[in-house]
Amino acid sequence: MANISLILLIIFPFLLKLSSAQSLSANFYSSSCPNVLSIIKTAVNSAVSSEARMGASLLRLHFHDCFVNGCDASVLLDDTSNFTGEKTAGPNSGSIRGFDVIDTIKTQVESSCAGIVSCADILAVAARDSVVKLGGPSWTVLLGRRDSTTASLSAANSNLPGPTSSLSALISSFSNKGLTAREMVALSGSHTIGQARCTTFRTRLYNEANINASFATTVKANCPQSGGDNNLSPLDITSPTSFDNAYYKNLQIQKGLLHSDQVLFNGGSTDSIVNTYSSNSATFSTDFANAMVKMGNLSPLTGTNGQIRKNCRKTN
Repeated sequence: MANISLILLIIFPFLLKLSSAQSLSANFYSSSCPNVLSIIKTAVNSAVSSEARMGASLLRLHFHDCFVNGCDASVLLDDTSNFTGEKTAGPNSGSIRGFDVIDTIKTQVESSCAGIVSCADILAVAARDSVVKLGGPSWTVLLGRRDSTTASLSAANSNLPGPTSSLSALISSFSNKGLTAREMVALSGSHTIGQARCTTFRTRLYNEANINASFATTVKANCPQSGGDNNLSPLDITSPTSFDNAYYKNLQIQKGLLHSDQVLFNGGSTDSIVNTYSSNSATFSTDFANAMVKMGNLSPLTGTNGQIRKNCRKTN
């Protein structure tokens, strides 16, 4: 009997986690807020049409949300007297953006069906719609997440991989979230869109040898050895506003902008995955879409946990 109790103690938390992820469903709002998907899509398409980079920013918001205590919209919370939020964490400060777009979507959704749709779900759908708008694959977003009532600066600082991460650190960071090395390489393909600040790749630009010389020269023009920290360069120099597999082709010729990009193809265990995605865009698209669904299932708040925030920046 004692053994059975011990086994239950061990597997019960796992079953709880499993059941919460499985309680998400594609048609969660079909009767309570039937227009929500079209509202989000229209707003995302408008925002990305105005500024292509916003697509990458919205995708990144979802990623930076999910990797810190699960997909619970904690990344959207402003600091309060009770807690310091995640916006000023090292990986986020001065670089995550798109909050105004989420605010706009939330306002429109609240007008259609007040108190029904979570900010966490809005982030998940906006990420998918951004990828599709820029020519990438679609996937079915499972819905039913609820919003956190707190955020964690320390968790954001420790859980989010940075631009100087080694391959082993990246594999470990994703493994801690239940994601495989292949899924890590697939999700890194999100860097086929978007831009990075000079401060995140300057050290690679001026100190690393595994970088294409003409590429380095081109990028140095906008990223001097001192100053210009916030000057931007595209993560994918080939097609910076198209969601495609050019990112992997760039890695093969040492045109990865960030150190954490180029380590994926540098004589290590993930070279073969980069080769696969570089030569087969359909395989990349499928793997990326599947990995996004899996990432979107990270520790969601469901049922009576959390809340449905009226304002994504603050708790009710």
